[in-house]
Amino acid sequence: MAACLKLFITLYYCTCFMIAGVVDGKPNFVILLMDDMGWGDLGVFGEPNKETPYLDKMAAEGMIFPDFYSANPLCSPSRAALLSGRLPIRNGFYTTNAHARNGKAVLNLYPQIITGGIPDSEILLPEVLKKMGYRNKLIGKWHLGHRPQYHPLKHGFDEWFGAPNCHFGPYDDIDTPNIPVYKDAEMAGRYYEEFAIDKKTGESNLTKMYLNEAQQFIKKQVGKKEPFFLYWAADATHDPLYASSNFLGMSKRGLYGDAVKELDYSVGQILQSLKDNGVDKNTVVFFSSDNGAATYAKTGGGSNGPFLCGKQTTFEGGMREPTIAWWPGVVQPGKVSHQVGSLMDLYTTFIELAGGNIPTDREVDGISLKDALLNNTVTDRPLFYYRGNELMAVRVGLYKAHLWTWTNSIKEFNAGIDFCPGEEIEGVTTHEQMNNTNQPLLFHIGRDPGEKYMIRPSLEEYKKVMPLIMEQVNQHKKNLVPGKPQLNMCDRSVMNWSPPGCEKFKCLQGPSPAPYKCSWPH
Repeated sequence: MAACLKLFITLYYCTCFMIAGVVDGKPNFVILLMDDMGWGDLGVFGEPNKETPYLDKMAAEGMIFPDFYSANPLCSPSRAALLSGRLPIRNGFYTTNAHARNGKAVLNLYPQIITGGIPDSEILLPEVLKKMGYRNKLIGKWHLGHRPQYHPLKHGFDEWFGAPNCHFGPYDDIDTPNIPVYKDAEMAGRYYEEFAIDKKTGESNLTKMYLNEAQQFIKKQVGKKEPFFLYWAADATHDPLYASSNFLGMSKRGLYGDAVKELDYSVGQILQSLKDNGVDKNTVVFFSSDNGAATYAKTGGGSNGPFLCGKQTTFEGGMREPTIAWWPGVVQPGKVSHQVGSLMDLYTTFIELAGGNIPTDREVDGISLKDALLNNTVTDRPLFYYRGNELMAVRVGLYKAHLWTWTNSIKEFNAGIDFCPGEEIEGVTTHEQMNNTNQPLLFHIGRDPGEKYMIRPSLEEYKKVMPLIMEQVNQHKKNLVPGKPQLNMCDRSVMNWSPPGCEKFKCLQGPSPAPYKCSWPH
């Protein structure tokens, strides 16, 4: 009887997939990517204030992935990996200027002075989907290069409303230009000028604008009967935090919580738009974040739940992401997937669901989550944790081995920059780069999600597991072909002085070209 019931359920959902889930074999795709939002920021993942009712409802109607990761503990490399399906070491979003450095410095002007960006040789998800008849729109932060040749409309997107960099500022437009906001190929203004952010109160209507753009795009595409890919990359939870007036002061968690509440509401409205336009059963939606919460912001940042440290580190708190999949009528509601997943998997999954072909001329790191979504099956796969040009750790099953450990330098730490506040673990959260390759630190992250209790090398468990992990490491390194590093060179002349369309507002005069090697402290 139980076997018959299981067969019936399987056939039912397969039928839904063929009839209700997909029209002409091409479902729509939506990625809701948050910025610096932590695993522990959602009620469904244990946030005690329970201030995310829309996301909690999304989880109840869909499937949560508690073992889901970014490909890097930093914004740009993580986003490059998502859209390329490839590790940053392959797509070029790393630096060789120093060992194991994230491509981000303390000074907020740094994203503007990087000369590199996403290489033309990378085949991005929107490029593949566009050839299959999809219309693609990016709303929010791009962060894969701010120079015109790197813009999203040159890499598969048809529409864009958002910015190439973070919303740092305000700047004086003399030594440093304010960052432009684009409407498709031309700027529509600049942060802190035409697009206001009040640094004192945190008030800004940007999330409200991003929501409106998403609702209009969905309605337009339904009217045209064209499949679409919507990449909604709102950044209100990235410092400097912001929220609209309707949400300011509404959270028990301060301004960060206000931003989370507005993003939660916006996600709910986007899902409702899919329902109102009759395409919810034909649309695959994934919610996630680009890296762990910025724990160095202390009460001004998010929560990584039980996990160690946060953004910038390759401990669990830096790369484990709050992830929900939603596809009414196809993905069974209220399910938990224990698939070890990665943002890179969305590349492979979406292309397969659309009926396309994964590029075969390169190594693609993302795996397909189709079986996980439809049948809640689990595929074994190793997970590699990179920081800059170094493989820091690897997860195989429930075991995680640290080949290298490092938080940040003691100099930065003494200056008040703490990536692991209140979480000092001797020999683990080190302020020197520690090479453990000859005898990696081993943790069982099922029993010990906080990476606090090392499995000693003298134990039989260590002796049994470590050879299997190192086999995966050696195989990975044997086949690795690093891409040309894009985060090595900086130049003040490439800042956002005179973006396309600036003549409608003001074009600024920048300095003459003077390239130099970027300095990345952590």
